[in-house]
Amino acid sequence: MAGFFSRSLRISEGDRAASGEAPLCPISASDAARRVELLDSFEAAGLGWFWATDAQGRLIYLSENAVRKLGWADGETIGKPLGDLFTADKDDDPDKVERPLTFLLSARNSISQLNVRLAVEDKEVWWEIAGKPQFDDRQCFTGYRGSAKDITLSRESRKDAERLAQFDSLTGLANRHRMTKRLTDTLNAYRNYKRSCALIMLDLDRFKQVNDTLGHPAGDELLKQVAARLNRIIGDKGEIGRIGGDEFQIILPDVDDRGELGEIGQRLIQMISQPYSINGMRAIIGTSLGMAVAPYDGLDTEELVTAADLALYAAKGGGRGQYRFYSSDLKDGANHRRQVEEELRDAIANNELSMQYQPLICAKTHTVKACEALMRWEHPERGHISPGVFIPVAEDIGIIKEVGEWALNEVCRQAKEWPVELRVAVNVSAIQFAQDDFPQVVKNALQSSGLSPDRLELEITESVFLGDTGRTQSIFAELKKLGVRLALDDFGTGYSSLSYLRTAPFDKIKIDQSFVRGATEEGNNNAAILSAITGLADALKMDTVAEGVEAEDELALVTERGATLIQGYIFSGAITHEEFLGRLEQGQLKYERRGPAKTRADRKRVFRRIGLIHEDSRYKVVMRNLSKTGAMIEGLLDVPLGTDVVLDLGGGQLAVATVRRSKGSMQGVEFETQLISDGADGLCTRHRVSPYQIEAAGRPLAALTHDPYALMVADLGPHGMKKFVEVEVGNPKPGTGL
Repeated sequence: MAGFFSRSLRISEGDRAASGEAPLCPISASDAARRVELLDSFEAAGLGWFWATDAQGRLIYLSENAVRKLGWADGETIGKPLGDLFTADKDDDPDKVERPLTFLLSARNSISQLNVRLAVEDKEVWWEIAGKPQFDDRQCFTGYRGSAKDITLSRESRKDAERLAQFDSLTGLANRHRMTKRLTDTLNAYRNYKRSCALIMLDLDRFKQVNDTLGHPAGDELLKQVAARLNRIIGDKGEIGRIGGDEFQIILPDVDDRGELGEIGQRLIQMISQPYSINGMRAIIGTSLGMAVAPYDGLDTEELVTAADLALYAAKGGGRGQYRFYSSDLKDGANHRRQVEEELRDAIANNELSMQYQPLICAKTHTVKACEALMRWEHPERGHISPGVFIPVAEDIGIIKEVGEWALNEVCRQAKEWPVELRVAVNVSAIQFAQDDFPQVVKNALQSSGLSPDRLELEITESVFLGDTGRTQSIFAELKKLGVRLALDDFGTGYSSLSYLRTAPFDKIKIDQSFVRGATEEGNNNAAILSAITGLADALKMDTVAEGVEAEDELALVTERGATLIQGYIFSGAITHEEFLGRLEQGQLKYERRGPAKTRADRKRVFRRIGLIHEDSRYKVVMRNLSKTGAMIEGLLDVPLGTDVVLDLGGGQLAVATVRRSKGSMQGVEFETQLISDGADGLCTRHRVSPYQIEAAGRPLAALTHDPYALMVADLGPHGMKKFVEVEVGNPKPGTGL
């Protein structure tokens, strides 16, 4: 083929003349006029422009077409330093290792494909320039000669493509790829400088219901609004990413204070739980959070993400709408949840579920007026399993309808046996409530038991208002037609709205215990909130129940502020049906107060073996109870009052404390710094032993183990003689609660 084209192109001058073709006139190097004409046509076509400077860097030429396009006057640029035409790009990639124009010009280096931004007002214009320094015969610098072309559109297209590769197109947040790269880069850099970095994994609760009831476009709009709320809370303190579906991730550099993280987590939960307006419809969701901190919970990206995921899993398993910090025992918790999932289906058939009853006491007479039915699961091998664990599992695996129906029938059957016609309240899951046949299920339970409808009260939370409000109102109407009562549970938390009280036919409002707790403290606003809720309920002719009342001062306050009924340990916790029935049969309708005089810090009974450090000695003791301000320990004899100790609570948690009470082998200690909530029903320290400290003690850098302090002191040699005598503490006796 090459030979063919070679022969076909060999045309003689005679042939050209015969065909009438003009003779070929190449542009030679010496033909200045035609070369200038060629360059002029190049400029006029907008393919590129030319520029030139003198030895002082001042422009002596710029293509006329470029001047006109930028709206500059003729000759305006001549005499200006070349560098004054351009400005530094603040939005450009900070990781680019590229010499700036001023450096190249001052060093008289060649310029090749350098992207520069023009100093033009009201718009963004980018050029790609190239240039070579010029020298005369004596090698004296005479200036630059160069070319330029407009790359604004191509640059915008490239940045759009890069953005699509790194950012979520729906919310504008970073995507999984970018978040993984940012986290990896941050952890690698921070490890060298001994810095910390927190990671929050966030998952929306009930988002699927929004998609199912309002449609996917509404779900997309909801995600956009969630992203906007996250940005308002986090701001420039960290980076937020959407890593898929309704899952988000937040990177917070230089944060390791779990108190600060807990406050951020609580704000996130509260903000995201506020109602959303979508196309004129009202949507309500919640969120669960898992938190992990490098280097404490993981050194690399995979390890830290896994830790945060486990914490998120625990938060969702603990009842949702809460945050959890990672701890090494969460792996066991995840395995436990999987076992719960496997065994919950058989719990009803095996008669492992039962109902207990907590009295609701008249605030004025202290006699029982009603009670709340609470489900309990007593596993034959693992004992009591909290409803906060198994109810969310039942919702997740799709058997909450079956579990809820069993509870409703069991409560109605048992209440029918009571010699006193008390009302009984049954908790109803939002998922159970949303079932089309729910009113019929209630009707069947009443008919089969023979219980009077006005004795049955259904407790619902505000999450039932999610989605199709018309359908919700229809269910309310059907239930009221049956004659049952309706109660709004946990009022005042999350996303409460007065519109619920205006549109829904509630008979009772339950004031969440978070407003009772701390209400007697000076400067606390809870007392005013209690007055507002009870006043509103009274105007609407609704009863009010104050939940979680435990102390005499709390009882006096909620009674004074107008609560109708009292629920809490000051009168009674939940008791078995047999015990409750026995009291009713004996006519024991009045309950005596049995709480402390004043509210005190929540004190949780535990039986936990921990370490105690005094001077250079370490002891093994048992912690009997724990609160934010102190603990009761057992295991050392005759420790003097005022002794300073450190409690090793495990997982790198060291709490400095002082002995305030001491009798025999029991000591009450007060913490120097209060503990904080772990997001569930536990407590933890704000700070932990840093893996960097352990590394400094000669150990390899690694995430914290269950007992990192032992690693840190293992190589310090023998300790001095112990000042206190250790005594053996046995396991708690059955039924003591210790």
